Order: sequence, then structure tokens, then C-alpha cells
Amino acid sequence: MTVFKFLRFIGIALFYKLDLFFNANIYVRFLSYLLFPFRIFKSGTKSENLRRALEVAGPIFVKFGQMLSTRRDLLPTDIANELAKLQDKVPPFTFKETKIILNEAYPDGYEKIFRHISDQPVASASVAQVYLGELMDGSKVAIKILRPNIEEQVKNNIKLLKWIAGLLKILWSEGKRLKPVEVVNEFEKHTKSELNLLLEAGHCEHLGENFKDKKLLIVPKVYWDFCHEKVMIMEAMDGIPISQIEVLKKNKIDLVKLSENGVTIFFTQVFRDGFFHADMHPGNIQVAKDGRYVAMDFGIMGTLNEEDKYYLAKNFVCFFNRDYRGVAQAHLDSNWVPSDTSVDEFENAIRAVCEPIFNKPLKEISFGKLLIRLFQTSRQFNMKIQSQLTMLQKTLLNVEGLGRELNPDLDLWKTARPFLEKWLKEQLGIKHFVKSLKKDFPKWLNIIKNLPHYEELKNQQVDLSNQLAKQELSNARHKKNNSYLKWIVVVSFILMCIQLFIIIFLF
Repeated sequence: MTVFKFLRFIGIALFYKLDLFFNANIYVRFLSYLLFPFRIFKSGTKSENLRRALEVAGPIFVKFGQMLSTRRDLLPTDIANELAKLQDKVPPFTFKETKIILNEAYPDGYEKIFRHISDQPVASASVAQVYLGELMDGSKVAIKILRPNIEEQVKNNIKLLKWIAGLLKILWSEGKRLKPVEVVNEFEKHTKSELNLLLEAGHCEHLGENFKDKKLLIVPKVYWDFCHEKVMIMEAMDGIPISQIEVLKKNKIDLVKLSENGVTIFFTQVFRDGFFHADMHPGNIQVAKDGRYVAMDFGIMGTLNEEDKYYLAKNFVCFFNRDYRGVAQAHLDSNWVPSDTSVDEFENAIRAVCEPIFNKPLKEISFGKLLIRLFQTSRQFNMKIQSQLTMLQKTLLNVEGLGRELNPDLDLWKTARPFLEKWLKEQLGIKHFVKSLKKDFPKWLNIIKNLPHYEELKNQQVDLSNQLAKQELSNARHKKNNSYLKWIVVVSFILMCIQLFIIIFLF
């Protein structure tokens, strides 16, 4: 079956002149025109034809194209922009098929779980579709259900994509730079995670816990008792799609405040939590009647570790202060580029790319495009773009796009700068130091306990502590100056507390 699909894709590729991407030799070109003579009348640019070919190839190829559109560090801008137009439009599967999946998930019958389920889905995509329903206790819920046999379809299509990637790596001059095999592997990882709705339910719960005060963002409640690998049950949300700006205005939603809150939510997710919604297109965001954001669809989430968060924030601050030396040094300090990279050369390359951007007013400067330029420049210095940074870039572009649709005068830097500078200061503060010490203490304790002669050293520590205290008290008695005596007593007390703290934790 995969061989047949491979030949079918080759046919689609030739029909849409995709061989032109690869500078094919004259014999290949002759063969392609021989097989598809009518394609000479096919109009459209190379990027348009690529988009059309993926749409014809099927839903998984559409998803792959959507993912490729986020890799602006790899693709030319015109291709990335064209692939971003791909829409996940898939005909819904029947309610008969839906009932079969529900009965598999609930052996005692789904009728005992739901009082009512709509027979028409409210959303249909390549991996799953969503229905509205009502639980037996009257709770209004959204029911997300995986497509029938989707696991097998994804498996076969991923295998096909790997064949194509391997072929491109061999035949295409750009194959080494664009790393098609690695890109497909990344796509496989993200797609497989979407096939287990329990993982998505966990993402939803995690995000909801991070924003449990619900001041800016509402996250649906997960009904864990009824969740399954193929079925996810969550609270039904009654919000206004963020793309319906006229409806938002009619409901007297403050669009300026809404745009600024969107930026705040994004940077809070990234820098406070290190866990962010990585699929924030308009279809996945609603607005409550009181102006709060409502998050939807938690299949794709991004994570950042503490080091990446720190250096990312430092990069942004240095960028907007036009401190290109700081940007270059941050890359080196974070090991994003090899340690032997010339700081001077890297600084000059960043300046050459970014300085023209600052000819515009700050409110017109795109964070996302800055990040793209940074990654493109960094790749010249052998920077390997990590998947979480790619997801961040994509999300940032979406946030900017949404924000400026709501408020064309949105100054992203004005909104974000205080947040970033405050966060960086906190990272250097005593609270963060104590937090880090507390977090890492069990690790260091384990290391210490595994040191040679640990028990002997621990006993010596106790004896030394007692001797030290006795000696200090003895010396104090012989001091004639009362001020000296007071200071020695204070110091002794502090030392004893420290020793006691160490002994308690070492045991």
C-alpha cells in the first residue's frame, strides 16, 4: 500500500512541477513532460503548486505542510507564507462511526454517560472531530473523538514521508542543509502525541492549573472519569471566536486591552511557566463575554527549560537595546552555537541583519520576524534550532498577528519589556537563588551521601561542631570587652544553627 502511495505522490509531484524545485536534469524533465504533457498548461508559482500538491496528497500532508510553514529558519519566505495558507479541511466522519468509537471507549454503553450528544460535529480536522453534548448530571461538555483508523493512516503516511525525505536527501542539493529526515522525525513526534487524547487532557489540566485564578485566561475543565485514549471530555465553552472582530465590538469588548492581555498571557506561559500553547491560531482561541481569553485544543504544547528561558529573555532585551554583542554572547553562554564561534563575527552578522529593522518605529517591529532573522543568521554559525524554539517562533508570530488584528497600534515591545526585565531581575534575586537551592538540594544531598567515607566525615562534622562551640564559649569568657563577647556569642549561635541545619539534612 505504501509503495502505491509513494508512486501516487510522485505522480502528484510531477503533475504540479515540483521537480522544478530540485533543478532536475534535462532527462528527468523530459520524462516528466512525457508522462504529464498537459502539465505545461499548469499555471502558478512554485510555492503555490507545492501547496496545491500537498492539498491533493491528503490531510496528513496538509498537516505536514502546516508544520513546514513554521520552519522559516529553513524555508524561503514565499514558500513559508504560501504553506501557512493550508487549511485542515477534512469531511467529517459519520455519527454511526462515532457511536462505534464511543461504545469501544465505554463498554457499558455511552448512553449511560451522556444524556445527549449532537449528531453533527462542531469541528472536523485531520486527526479528530468535536461534538457538543450533555452529561447525565447536566454538565455541558465538548466531546473530542479521534478519527476511525487514524493510527494506521498516520503510520503509513509517516513511512511514506520518510521515503520521500530519504530520496530528497540523496537527490536534492539542498538536502543536507534542510535536513528533510530530521524534519519528518520531528513531525512524527508531534503527530503521534496528538493520537492519545489522554495526553491532550493532561496538557489542558496543566495549563488550567497554571492559570487557576482565571483572571486573564479560562481553560476548560477536564472530566477525567470519562476520558479515554480516543475520547476526551471537557467543559463546553461559550465564547466568541477571536476572529469575529465585529461581534467582539458589538459585545463592547475592549480590543486594545484584549490585544495587550494576549501578549501578557503568552509571555507568562513562556517565562513564568515554561509551558505554552503552541497552536494559537484564531480557530483555537475564543473570548468570553467579560473579555477574558478562552483556550481551546491542547494537542500541541511547547516547553522551555530554565536555561532556555533565561537566555531567550536576555536575547530579547539585548535585541531591543540594540546590544548585538549581548545577543552573540547569550548564544555562546547557552551553548546554542559552538563554543569556538567568534563573538566578533557573530555580533557583526547579527548587526547586519537586524539593524535595518530598527529604522521602523518599535510598534511596527515584529518579535516573531526578529526571531526568524536571528535563527537564520545563527544557522550560518552552526546553530541547531531546537524544536521547542521553532514552536515558540510559530506561536509568537500567531500572537503578534492576532494582537495587531485586534489593535493595529499594538506596541509589542512596550507591553513585553517590563515583563521581561522584571523576570530577568527575579532570576538574579535571592528568592530565585533559594528556590533553585531548594529544588536542587536532594540531588546534591545524594551526591554527598555517595562520597567515600561519608559516615566518617559526618561524625567528624558533629564532633567538630561541639568542639567549636565549646572553644568559642571558652574564648568568650576570657574576653574583657563586652562588645566582643556579644559578637562572639552571635557568631557562635549562627555557626551552631548552620551545623545543626547541615546535620539534620545529611541524616
